Amino acid sequence: MYNRLKNERSPYLLKHATNPVEWYPWCDEAFEKAINEDKPIFLSIGYFSCHWCTVMEKESFEDPEVARLMNETFVSIKVDREERPDIDDLYMHVCQMMTGSGGWPLTIIMTPDRKPFFAGTYIPKETRSGMVGMLDLIPRVQELWKSRRGELVHEGENVISMLKKMARTERGTGLSDEDVEAAYEQLISSFDEEFGGFGIAPKFPSVDKLMFLLRYWRNTGSKASLIIVEKTLKLMRAGGIFDQVGLGFHRYSTDQAWMVPHFEKMLYDQAMLAMIYAEAYQATRSETYGRTAKEVLDYAIENLLSPEGGFYSSEDADSDGEEGKFYLWSEADFRRALGTELVDEGSKMLLEGGGMISASNGVGRVLHLSRPLPEGENGQGYWNRYEEIRRVLLKERAKRVRPARDEKILTDWNGLMIASLSRTASILGESGSKYLDKARRCADLMIEKVFKHETIGEVQKFSGLYHMYKDGQPSIDGLLEDYACLGWGLVELYLAGFDEKYLAASIELAKKAVSDFWDTKEGGFLRASKSELQYKLKDAQDGSIPPGNSVMALLLTLLSRITGNTDFEKKVEEIESTFSVQVKSYPSAYTFLLSSTVLLRKGFHEIVIVGKRSSPRVKEMVQVIRQRYIPNKVLILRDISVSPPGIDNLSSFTSACSMIGEGATAYVCTNFACSLPVTSTEELLNQLG
Repeated sequence: MYNRLKNERSPYLLKHATNPVEWYPWCDEAFEKAINEDKPIFLSIGYFSCHWCTVMEKESFEDPEVARLMNETFVSIKVDREERPDIDDLYMHVCQMMTGSGGWPLTIIMTPDRKPFFAGTYIPKETRSGMVGMLDLIPRVQELWKSRRGELVHEGENVISMLKKMARTERGTGLSDEDVEAAYEQLISSFDEEFGGFGIAPKFPSVDKLMFLLRYWRNTGSKASLIIVEKTLKLMRAGGIFDQVGLGFHRYSTDQAWMVPHFEKMLYDQAMLAMIYAEAYQATRSETYGRTAKEVLDYAIENLLSPEGGFYSSEDADSDGEEGKFYLWSEADFRRALGTELVDEGSKMLLEGGGMISASNGVGRVLHLSRPLPEGENGQGYWNRYEEIRRVLLKERAKRVRPARDEKILTDWNGLMIASLSRTASILGESGSKYLDKARRCADLMIEKVFKHETIGEVQKFSGLYHMYKDGQPSIDGLLEDYACLGWGLVELYLAGFDEKYLAASIELAKKAVSDFWDTKEGGFLRASKSELQYKLKDAQDGSIPPGNSVMALLLTLLSRITGNTDFEKKVEEIESTFSVQVKSYPSAYTFLLSSTVLLRKGFHEIVIVGKRSSPRVKEMVQVIRQRYIPNKVLILRDISVSPPGIDNLSSFTSACSMIGEGATAYVCTNFACSLPVTSTEELLNQLG
């Protein structure tokens, strides 16, 4: 038996298609049914790899008695938060307003005209430990709906009133160095000096904050900010949040010391973490960071790459009906896998002192590195031995039931992956060439499959994006994050390989985002250009993925400096004004925006290298620039082996940059002041300071 989710394409929704609950997807039909039958809406939002979403499904949504009560009382709607992040964002705000917290599964009960009067997260089947259960909650709601509906409606109207206030943006005067300093001071005060990261358990990687601090160090020379970044990166890599056997990062740590993770693995985490480790390697030349960046990308390529070249969304936390079972090791299993030759060394390296959690076969251990990460020649033997032990354990673990994989390809997450692959390839040089190839293949798939086109006369014109691609078909109109993240990925791909077609596509995305998503009344970008939602929230606050407005600020800044289009730069200034009041209220919650604006502008370099792409001198200049950590730069190649050079069609100023002599010529402009052209790498580095 199937409910109305049977024809959906989201793997998360399809998991619920055989529930006895009469689920609807988010659609007009569901709300019309609620109005016609005078029933409240039960909205459940989750995602494929969410452990507690799975628990609630098994406990309640598959239970005949709970399903009977739900079907009698509600019209029930199931939403995949990754498929519809706009719906999730709106109702997560509702939950946080009503309860002070949020999470998934997200549970909202509202009137047929969408006035929420109850919000929560995981709800057990039966009441326990102070948590109301579904078997008690549903009859209570049913009774209130009959006898005290006016109170429920009044509660919903209060929530709607708060949403309206939240949807309005109070414009300010812009962002400044003072905001950066305030964010830095807040991060310093919340830094965990013992274990790295920020705050206490649960602890998330917070890549946006680490990127901010690395850029702050670059601009100010602050040793404290670099210490925070390095300590956090080293302890995360050594901890159980990193999969020491299969590589890649789990979503977050349930404890303060990074030892016991929440086991799901998300594509966006791999993209952002690989990028910060690559940047840390570029800044410090610490081999641990470069190795980790490659390990994370290798995990994604090995386990999340689709045959067409796009990247799947995630791997589940559960396998064989139990959270983390795939990743845990009993001491007996560990010893049996390694044998007498490796077990003593493996135990000292990966098992001793690790986090322990309950498992069906007793106590399972989360593997971690039990000593500081070694560097240089002295560390090479350690890492060689680690790799030998890891591969033995990996072969043994492959015999287990693997967690399920969510095989939808999301435009925004793939944009982040393209950016990460491209940035890492650029930093690593020849050793990163395979990552550049994967970035190109992914970008080509996105351009082919999720770009919309309309035919005007005999000409095809770009008309927008899709948010999701699965089973050969795109679906769902793109949101701001799709345009911003894919645009960022494509411009990073240009900067890594100098292929102008990706720059041209990025410019198209930026222009379309400005025309379709810009809020002409209050400024800033709306999350959705067209939506059936009543309130179009816009935000720049840091989250699990960088927020759309903040990524658009970065994208428009990079494009303005590459193309010379000052309209892009003006839009960045308007973004700053739109969100400056919010930023000033709590700056450390807006670190990606501050990194993309105030920190990025300081000493910004536009570097144009003129010469033949194949020229050894051109390659030498490109390499020495990429080896240095200069986040506030764009590097442009005017390839004179092509006539006219392709970049001249996209940039308003590169045609004035000509070749002097033979080999290569570099032009450097800093803070809108241009230096004389140079023909040697030494002179180029002197101009960059």
